[in-house]
Amino acid sequence: MRAAVVTEFGGPEVVRTMDWPAPVAGPGEVVVDVQVTDLIFVETAIRHGQHGGFFDVTPPYVPGNSLGGQVRTVGDGVDESWIGKTVIGRTVGFGAHAEQAVVPVDSLLTVPEELNLETAVAAFGDGFTALLLEQLAPDLQGKEVLITAAAGGMGVLLVQLAHKAGAHVIGAARGQAKLDLVKAQGADVVIDYSEPGWEKSVLEAINGDGADAVFEGAGGKLGAAAFSTVKDGGWFSAHGAPSGGFAEYDEAEASRRGITVEGIRDLRADTTKVVISGADVLERVLRGDLVPVIDRTFSLDELGEAHAAIENRSLLGKALIRVS
Repeated sequence: MRAAVVTEFGGPEVVRTMDWPAPVAGPGEVVVDVQVTDLIFVETAIRHGQHGGFFDVTPPYVPGNSLGGQVRTVGDGVDESWIGKTVIGRTVGFGAHAEQAVVPVDSLLTVPEELNLETAVAAFGDGFTALLLEQLAPDLQGKEVLITAAAGGMGVLLVQLAHKAGAHVIGAARGQAKLDLVKAQGADVVIDYSEPGWEKSVLEAINGDGADAVFEGAGGKLGAAAFSTVKDGGWFSAHGAPSGGFAEYDEAEASRRGITVEGIRDLRADTTKVVISGADVLERVLRGDLVPVIDRTFSLDELGEAHAAIENRSLLGKALIRVS
């Protein structure tokens, strides 16, 4: 079969399409003929060799995790009625950016007929994290909420959720096109965080009182600036690291000011305090609570180009990969 392979750690050019051994389903697994896959920023960092403490992988490897397609074969203990069904699911670790991929049957979801596969895949990974954050966050009704990286795949969904929850939403992104997108998702105020002192504009937008909750998806110094806008007793999530690392903040200061911080470890399915299922995500998509914005769909041969587009911050919303 054909697969996009990270041949070594490095830039987008290390991603090459080549022949790769076809997978075989083990007990409790299925093989999916992949049609569409998701792509998220962290995959570009992993390709560079970063985040080894969270994602242990050695090149060559097939990247990708969330996917959609048709079940081809099933392993021992799996009902054969799965064969031929259109599904979404997640691989164990990586391996999605290929013509075939192995998926545990307990992660599979049948895609409802009223939902197209692209929308289901686009919402699946980001929607899962967004709903975890929604559950971990305090009640947002009537609160001042800042969302950074608001024009990214997950940022768009967080803006939608906060708006529907009745929050006063400040969306921070880079450039007018992204600000226009964020505004269209329900943000009350949009701020360009490429402008010096942007955090002061955030405080001005909320009368200098500080944000009740901050969903921080940018990381690094942008995350540090976002942290400075949280009011005493507020809530802060440090879930994104596209700037090279998660938000920089002083844990002692957070404790002293009574700020609750949710880090990336709090969002892992095996450690989180709440439980969100894939079925929950699809239900919220069907209800219209989660409406992913798909900017571009790349071919499997263009996966390196898709990585570059994410790293260059040129996408408005999500990128998907069309495999077949």
